[in-house]
Amino acid sequence: MSDIKIGKAPEGSEGPGYFLTALDKVVGMARENSLWPLPFATSCCGIEFMATMGAHYDLARFGSERMSFSPRQADMLMVMGTIAKKMGPILRHVYEQMAEPRWVMAVGACASSGGIFDTYSVLQGIDKVIPVDVYVPGCPPRPEQIIDGILRIQHLASTESIKRRTGESYKKLLAGYDIV
Repeated sequence: MSDIKIGKAPEGSEGPGYFLTALDKVVGMARENSLWPLPFATSCCGIEFMATMGAHYDLARFGSERMSFSPRQADMLMVMGTIAKKMGPILRHVYEQMAEPRWVMAVGACASSGGIFDTYSVLQGIDKVIPVDVYVPGCPPRPEQIIDGILRIQHLASTESIKRRTGESYKKLLAGYDIV
């Protein structure tokens, strides 16, 4: 019925000490285990993040030990604490300076939804100015919760496409923030 024949594997592609995989899976695995976070801490959630980086919780065991304080060298933005509305354009500018692929984690109630500060001057969630990939709840969140957020970002880093934010829906989302 069909002329399809299954051929033999090329020499050297199988055997002890060898394995084959797709390039995007290898790149995803490397990206997953070498995230460079940019901490954008403004209040008490930043203190919890410092505890997460300490010896007791040791975030370095997840490959995130190298803090980057330059947006051009970071691929994960961690926004922790209360963000005033005047800081919105600055946060957006920092986000836009990061190279693709980039991920955003909103740590704590204030970064996620404004927290207890329901006032005219506090941004009611950073998702009003930049897209957020992972929300970490709590006021302030425990170090275990921050580690869980990092693990979720790592999962996104290993599974998502390299050009995940070049689509029209993402461009519409960014244009909808109305920040110059």
